[in-house]
Amino acid sequence: MKKAIFPGSFDPITNGHLDIITRASHLFDEVIVVILENSEKRSAFTLEERLQFMKAACAKLANVRIDHDTCLTVEYARKHGASAIIRGVRSVKDYEYERDIASINQHMAEDIETILLFASPSQSFVSSTIIREMVRYGQDISAFVNDEVRKACVQRLKDEEGK
Repeated sequence: MKKAIFPGSFDPITNGHLDIITRASHLFDEVIVVILENSEKRSAFTLEERLQFMKAACAKLANVRIDHDTCLTVEYARKHGASAIIRGVRSVKDYEYERDIASINQHMAEDIETILLFASPSQSFVSSTIIREMVRYGQDISAFVNDEVRKACVQRLKDEEGK
């Protein structure tokens, strides 16, 4: 059985993430989407909220499982028997960053491959950071996230403004 992981902070999940997950689900027998904490980022949504968003977004993908952890990506892949780490690439900047991470991962685990999937053109400029910024400025994000995430983003902004 060919198993891959798709790691990220998914804060929040975007349609771009879902596109990569869906495409990866066609390439592997099982894809584990794992929410890993990024020590350099302060999350807008709790782990529980991100897990809920991810489970709802991936509910129709039978071979996709959702998980979370606090370990290094390559350690998670090894622990769960994954032969590949899926990463999405939107730009040259993403490619250079991912190439460096893939090199480190290969050094730590030669038997785990990194597979780069290029973002679909319609989503290649979207990031969770941009989504959060658009919401702060009252812009419509419905083309880039599902309705549950859109509502949660708008509510989070209202909550922050009320403080």
